[in-house]
Formats: sequence, structure tokens, C-alpha cells
Amino acid sequence: MNNSPRKEDVRAEFKQLNKRSNLLRLAGMMKPYWRQMLFCALLVLLINAAELLKPLAAAIIIDDFITAGKAQSGLYSITGLGIAYFALVLFGALFSVTQARMITKISQSILNTMRSTVFRRIQSLPVKVLDRYGTGRLITRSTNDIETINEFYSDVFLNLFRDIFLLIGIVAVMLALDIKLALLSFIAIPLIFLITFSIKRIIKENFKFIKLVTGKINGFFSENIQGMRIIQAFNGQAAKLKEFRELNAQYFKGTMTQVFLNTILRPSMELINTLIIALLVAYSYNRIAGGVLEVGILYAFTNYVKQFFNPINDLAEKYTTVQSAFVSTDRIYELIDEPETEERDVGFVGDIAGEIEFRDVWFAYNDENWVLKGVSFKIPKGAKAAFVGATGAGKSTIINLITRNYDIQRGEILVDGVNVRDWNLPALRGGVAVVLQDVFLFTGTIRENIDMGAGLSDEAIADALARADCTDFLAQTGGTASPVTEQGLNYSTGERQLLSFARAIACKPGVLILDEATAHIDTDTERRVQRAIEEASKGRTSIYIAHRLSTIRQSDVIYYLKGGVITEQGTHDELVALGGDYAKLAATV
Repeated sequence: MNNSPRKEDVRAEFKQLNKRSNLLRLAGMMKPYWRQMLFCALLVLLINAAELLKPLAAAIIIDDFITAGKAQSGLYSITGLGIAYFALVLFGALFSVTQARMITKISQSILNTMRSTVFRRIQSLPVKVLDRYGTGRLITRSTNDIETINEFYSDVFLNLFRDIFLLIGIVAVMLALDIKLALLSFIAIPLIFLITFSIKRIIKENFKFIKLVTGKINGFFSENIQGMRIIQAFNGQAAKLKEFRELNAQYFKGTMTQVFLNTILRPSMELINTLIIALLVAYSYNRIAGGVLEVGILYAFTNYVKQFFNPINDLAEKYTTVQSAFVSTDRIYELIDEPETEERDVGFVGDIAGEIEFRDVWFAYNDENWVLKGVSFKIPKGAKAAFVGATGAGKSTIINLITRNYDIQRGEILVDGVNVRDWNLPALRGGVAVVLQDVFLFTGTIRENIDMGAGLSDEAIADALARADCTDFLAQTGGTASPVTEQGLNYSTGERQLLSFARAIACKPGVLILDEATAHIDTDTERRVQRAIEEASKGRTSIYIAHRLSTIRQSDVIYYLKGGVITEQGTHDELVALGGDYAKLAATV
């Protein structure tokens, strides 16, 4: 999949994003933890109660004891109220710590489940869907988007609950203390909503764009790090750097837009906050002088106004995080809700004997750009068949269709007389082992790479390694416990190819497919591989795709593909005698 940065590609994907709201889905993830969330909500109410009572305690001290000089007794005293004030602060802090720890545990549990769900879904997607998404977009959904939702749960969600209830409490207390001052304080609310909602759409759309570019960057890094040897070999560093700079400039533009939007919100709220406090002081001056209003009440109001604007400031500041979480949720559920998934638990189950038949098969990766055009052949059980032809003739496509990595548009493919659509996928693929031209080894150990989670015995793995002629070179590195670095680069190309044979042999397939398996190895290693092939192919159907005719000379039948059509078929000697395209190919090698 090509993940090179193209500005028009990013813009096109940006327009195609799903725009449905995901608030209910974000809330629905917390359903298994509703009891813990209810307790957290109770703690939030207690924290808010402490916050609301602190200005009232200070107002009583100012009006009753400092201004009016009333007699002090017990709790109704400066000392008593001071202790009560300290207790409010202390209990508020304890409640906050408890609530924070609990919500963190809940959020991490949700994310743990989500990561597993996303990875399981990626594993169940057909190859054509994986091709459509690309490496970068899948990595972004699995990492960046989930981390954004983590920020929503751990930093925003419960604070959102706290801020809303704090606002309700402040409004109630302010109205109870003085209706006129309360109404004066509330005149800023329409202005706040106007500022917030005027940039709502811009913030959300910009976050979508940033997420898309992040996916492109992840894909670009993944592709270029894997292909760095090719880039260096062809001195392509300057061209690739130019591509990355174009993509990086898009990301820079998106983030700077976000910074600009953030710098508008909070200073605007601070300015409105200051103006309202100034209005309160100006309006209250004559009322205090006339004995209508007490100083402590004005003090409490200025505190409540600050408290009133703090949650609003917080809501405004976290608004971008909320929008980002909505976008990330949309992208994650686009993947989770992907309708095209492999049905792995249904279909025919049985041991594959090895009969393969194509009946008038037509296939195209895109639309009707046909790669195979009416291909028909039948390979009996235990036979050795080979496919040859120019690059792009459709040879490797046949492999992908046998294992049902792709579904055909027309015709029928049968394995042991059963349509591949009717086979249980694990059973089908478990009975067909494929050795590819480009060997992929996973980071871990040799044993893990041969076993591939099948739970094979040590004896079975040792036997497969011996039959693939891997024992000698592995004895020098630690046998089956030998470490494998990223992509198996601590082993030579030939050694990796032999290990891929051992992996195929270990699963005891009914069909063994070799896709250019000797293309990248030297003559000596090829002889070792040929011995491994002979050993592996005994008693099972073997299908070869190769340019080296030495690999396929002894095949029972050879099919020559040209433009997606089988133009010649027969044994090596028969095709050479025919004097067609195969004969020309044989004459050049």
C-alpha cells in the first residue's frame, strides 16, 4: 500500500470522514463500570459542596465578626470557621484524589478493552480492506486515536460532570444570596456561548484534518524505515525528504490553527471574567454605602464569579479535547464497524487432501481491470504444478485466490471439490502453506516463528527445522531459542528462506505453494532449498511459481500465463517441443 504523502489524497480522505456524533458511544463504553462511576459522581458532588461552602464561610467571618463585631462562640467564631474552612479544603482534596484514582482505573480498563478490540478487528479484516486502509491509518487508529480517548476519559469526562454540577450549584447559591447581583453576573453567558459555538465547527474539522495527516505521517515513517536500504542505494534521500516536508508542513499548519483557536478561547473567558467582577464592584458600591448590601456578600460573589468562570474556562479549554475524542471515536468505530470482515467460525471443516480446481475464474483487484480472465485448470491430489509467465501475468494472484485472501468476481474455485467460499477459513488456510519470495520473520525466537501459535511440540519443530536444513546454522545461535530481531535481519536471506520452509513444513499442509521461493538465494543455498522442497512436497500437492526453470522442470504440469490467460500447458518437454512462449523462456535461461 502506497502511503506517500499527497496533499490531494489527504484532502479527499478528509471529506470522506464519518460525521456522526459519538457521545453516546463514548458514554456506552462506561456501562460495565456504572457502579464505580456512580461513586465517582458522588465524590464530585462532595467536592463541589466543599467548593461552594468556602466563600460562604469567608463571608460570615467578614460580615458577622470583622464588620459587625458579633460575639463569637464555639464553631460560630473566626477560629471555628477557620477550622471548618481548613476541613473543607482537606476533605475536598481527599475526595479529589480518590475520584482521580478511580476514574483513571476505569479509563485504563476501557482503553485496554478497546485496544484488544481494535487489534482483533484488524486481524479479521480481509487483505483487500487492509490494502484500502494502509499501514499508517491502521497504526494511527491503534495508537494515537486510542490515546486521545484516554485523554477524554482521564482528563475531561468527569471534570465535565464536575464543572456542570459546580455551575448549577454556583447559580443556585448566587440567586439565594442576591438576585440582582446574580442576574448581573449572568449577562456574560450569551457572549460566552457565542464565542464557543462560533468556532465549534472549525475546531472539529481541523482536528479531523490533523488526525488524517498523522496517519499519513505514521505510514510514511513505516514505509520509509522499512525501505531505507533502497532509498540509500538509489540516493533517494532528497526526494523522500521533500515528500516528508510537504506532509510535515500540512501537520504544522493544522497544529498552528489549533494553537490559534486555543489562544482565543481562554483569554476571551478571562477578559469577560474581569469585566463582570468590575461591573459587580461598581454596581455594589452605592448599595454597600446605603447599607443594602454587605461587604462579605460582595466578597462571596466575586469568588463565585471566579468559580463560575473557572469551569467555563475549563470547559472551553477542554472543548478541543472533546472534539478530538469525537473524531478519534468516529475513526476507531469506522474500523470496528467495518462490514467486510472474514467469517472464520463458519463453513466446511476437514483435512485438505490437495485437489485444486479453477473453473472459468475472472478476477480484478479494482473494478473490471481483469488480472485473470476465464482461467480454468485442475491439479490432482499429490501433483506438482507450476505457473510461469511475465511479471503481472497473474501468477501470484492465483495463490491469493486459493487461500481466499480475495474473492473472485466470476467463476468458481474448488479445494477438494468444495468451493473456497464454503470452507472454514482457518481450516482452509491451515491446510495450505505458502512460502513467499519475501520472507517475513517476527521479532521473538525461532520457535515462536515456526510454531506461529499452533502449539506444536518441540519434536515437531525440531523435525521441521531438520527437514528444511536449518539445524546447522541454528546450532551456532542457540537452536529454537535463538533470538530473531526485527524482520529477521540477523539471519541471511538464504537462512530466512530456509526458516520459511521449516514454518511451512511444520504445519503439515495438504497443499504447499512456493512463490518465487528461490529468487533471492545463491546457488549453494538453492541446492539446500531444493532438497527441502523435495522433502516438503512428498505426499502433498505442490504449486510452484518461479522464474528459475530448474525449480519446475520436474513438475507434472506447467501452466504458462500471459495477460491473465493460460496460453500453454503441459510438461517441460512438451512445452519446449511446442515452441511457444515457454520454449522461448527456456531458451534464455
